[in-house]
Amino acid sequence: MTGLRYVYAVCRPFRSALQAQLSGVAGAPPKQLTHHGLIAVVSTVPEADFAEEPLRAHLEDLDWLTATARAHQQVIDALTVVTTPLPLRLATVFRDDSGVRSMMEAREEDFRRVLDRLEGRVEWGVKVYAETERAGPTERAGLTEPAETGGGPEPKAVSGRDYLRRRRMQTQAREDVWHRAAAFAGRLHETLSSFAEESRLHAPQNSALSRASGQNVFNAAYLVPRADSEEFVELVDQAKDDAPGIRVELTGPWAAYSFTGEFAEEEPDEPEVGP
Repeated sequence: MTGLRYVYAVCRPFRSALQAQLSGVAGAPPKQLTHHGLIAVVSTVPEADFAEEPLRAHLEDLDWLTATARAHQQVIDALTVVTTPLPLRLATVFRDDSGVRSMMEAREEDFRRVLDRLEGRVEWGVKVYAETERAGPTERAGLTEPAETGGGPEPKAVSGRDYLRRRRMQTQAREDVWHRAAAFAGRLHETLSSFAEESRLHAPQNSALSRASGQNVFNAAYLVPRADSEEFVELVDQAKDDAPGIRVELTGPWAAYSFTGEFAEEEPDEPEVGP
């Protein structure tokens, strides 16, 4: 094969075939590279895009980065169906097969240790959002009271004192919802972390960036045996019934990104182009 080697994950040998027509980064199909009883899942990518300098430039291009991350994740998701992969960080690239094998040789002990810990386990993500009502444009401006029904009387002007009172009430209501959501999240985390083998707390997401409704007050990942996943999902579903005004979002099952240590990071600080 010509071109550079893009590495998605390291795993143990698996018998089940990956889904037909699976394509990875740059549209290339993933292949298996065996070394000392471990498998590196790789594909060939063009040097013009993935050599150190062009890759560094591409990582500043949001559209390119998004497309690459989706293709990377597509391969990881396919692997998660048939085995327990140890995902590597986005844009892990080596010069050739020999470079990939050298990397595997150098990190073999760590790979085996992490794969032993993750075997048969998946990651579930849980987020809790405080849902707050959003004021209309005239209310935000503090100029008028909205009419109760369409076609009703014209909105009437609001005094400065009434506007300030209303703003205080809105702020207090939002704070009350936030505190209830935070307390609920604490109880939920205690329940889920006692069931899961491991858990990780992540920083809440910025709603302006994620475009999710409500304010994210809790963001966690849980490592769960695949065989126990149905019971874990039921625990989350039961909790949703006790959370009026609070939204619980469950995602997964994923490869165990949050539990792989230094091997998988969402976005590399530097392009990792090996020998």
